[in-house]
Amino acid sequence: MLQRQVDLRPFNTLALPGRAAEYVRVDAAATLADPRWRSRRRFVLGGGSNLVLGGDFDGLILHMAIPGRRLVAEDAQAWYIEAGAGENWHALVLWSLARGWPGLENLALIPGTVGAAPVQNIGAYGVEISDFVQQVRAWDFQAAKFVEFNNAACHFAYRDSLFKKNGQHREGALAIVALTLRLPKSWQPNCRYADVAQELAAHEIATPTAQEIAAAVIAVRQRKLPDPGRLPNAGSFFHNPVVCAEQAAALLRAYPELPTYPQADGRVKLAAGWLIEAAGWKGKALGPVGMYEKQALVLVNHGGATGQDVAQSMAAVQAAVRAQFALELTPEPVFLSAANTA
Repeated sequence: MLQRQVDLRPFNTLALPGRAAEYVRVDAAATLADPRWRSRRRFVLGGGSNLVLGGDFDGLILHMAIPGRRLVAEDAQAWYIEAGAGENWHALVLWSLARGWPGLENLALIPGTVGAAPVQNIGAYGVEISDFVQQVRAWDFQAAKFVEFNNAACHFAYRDSLFKKNGQHREGALAIVALTLRLPKSWQPNCRYADVAQELAAHEIATPTAQEIAAAVIAVRQRKLPDPGRLPNAGSFFHNPVVCAEQAAALLRAYPELPTYPQADGRVKLAAGWLIEAAGWKGKALGPVGMYEKQALVLVNHGGATGQDVAQSMAAVQAAVRAQFALELTPEPVFLSAANTA
């Protein structure tokens, strides 16, 4: 049902103010085929955990709430699970583990919905959703039909995908309705990140199961990240910069304690949270918006903030890191304004 002038504050985890001129809750994929939506300026909304609302939005919000999760196939190599775009991501992780299908444990407690996960190519602790995507099904508004993308067609990269590269997440050209994941049966634990390894060691777990890794990841994230229900936030706010090996070596000579993560292509990923903390922004605020006292990578709303307040704090953090390290920090969230631009 089409609603007008809907308050969007409950639908973004930063609790920023703004209203949608038009709003539709999408409980079934067929809802997207309504010809009325084709000519409207659109934004496809998931859990709102990766969104900075810049005020009122003068278009149509399509709020994805398509339910459903099931095992669609199994062979000697893998299990194949399908989930609707409106399913909660963390709930899907726990559901799959409870049924003995490991693989997603490192991605536990990441906020948001299933439909939004491939757009950002969500990842944590050495694992990305692109490691498991078999197929993404979406509604193409221009073609007025459902389309499918296999893993290669999604053009996944670090916190990036076809859907994000083309602005389709922002312009509403596509609406993801379902995701099929392939979970290999040849499972091996991934505990190479220090936080997870230390949490497991603290419980004297030398050979962890997938559920034990998930429990460790959940414990680490709960210690380091605030609950949006208590302290509004959008999770990790900046991408970890990826630089060439020479630049990483130069930074390490100046800052030997800087956490670095070599990449398959020879480049090196740097820890954005460490850079922000070293630049003096851990626990620091500009007005009602600042970086979290326990994890400098997380931007928080201490109360009453607007999208403009977020933009000002973001710019101040970027300037501090640029001045100290000559590095540019890129924000992860989508910035949504009346003009539907980032």
